[in-house]
Order: sequence, then C-alpha cells, then structure tokens
Amino acid sequence: MTDELALDKQLCFALYAASRATTAVYRPLLDELGLTYPQYLVMLVLWERDGRGVREIGDELDLDTGTLSPLLKRMEGLGLLERRRQSDDERRVLIHLTDAGHDLHEPALAVPRRLAGCSGLPTEELLALRSTLKRLTLELRSGATPTDDSTTSSTYTGRNP
Repeated sequence: MTDELALDKQLCFALYAASRATTAVYRPLLDELGLTYPQYLVMLVLWERDGRGVREIGDELDLDTGTLSPLLKRMEGLGLLERRRQSDDERRVLIHLTDAGHDLHEPALAVPRRLAGCSGLPTEELLALRSTLKRLTLELRSGATPTDDSTTSSTYTGRNP
C-alpha cells in the first residue's frame, strides 16, 4: 500500500526543496556582486524598468511594503538606488538605480547562465519548467479553492501531486 502523505510524494516539498537548492546555488554567485537574493530580485525589476514606485516593485515581487521598505533602505545605504520624489506629484516617491546599481547589470548577466549550467538540465527543460511554474502560480492565485474531494478534477490521475 502506498501512502499518499509520504514526503517524497508531496508537490509542496519538491517545490520547497528545489527552491532551497536553487537559492543555495545563487548565494555564491550573488556574493560576487555584493547582493543578497532579495536585493538581486529588486535589481532585476529596476534593470527591467528604472524609476518605479515602491508599491509597483512590491507587486512585481509579491512583497508587502513592510518587507520591501527596509530592503530598499538597506540598498539605498549601499549606494545601489535612490528615492526621488516624482516631479509632477511630490507625494509619490520613485526608486531609481544609481550609477553603482547600473554598473552591476553587466556582471549580473552571468548569473542566470551560471545557474543554468549548475542545474544539469538542458535549456529546453529549464524553459518548460519555468513556464509550468508560472502557470501553476497563476492557477493557484486565481482564487481557486480546494475541494473536499480532489478526485473530481478532470486532470486527477490517482497519483498524489
């Protein structure tokens, strides 16, 4: 008899273990840049588009302002970003990269490539995995609620995800 509650059959644990392993590989790569993983995520958002509001950054990273504000303050202290009042609305503060923040962009380009190399997976599998995880995230956030009997799902295979 198989136990559906066995740890190695749990999707949540597989995601948790993969996340921890991935973050552990990131750590030394980001140490070379002088960044923590949360700081790296903020930098990714600002490299994509500089001059964002705190709420916009928080929405992008799924972080509340209580978590994000101290992180931004530390990064400002490191000279990576600065807060500027929006010229047409003094109440709104935008976060901008400094020259030092912009200068990290080029060396940071190696981080995803080096992580992919450590994964041991072909690029196609990594891209498919990322796509599947994005879809899973969207589905779980869509407001779907668990039912009492998950076997009613048309995609249920009888195996525990």
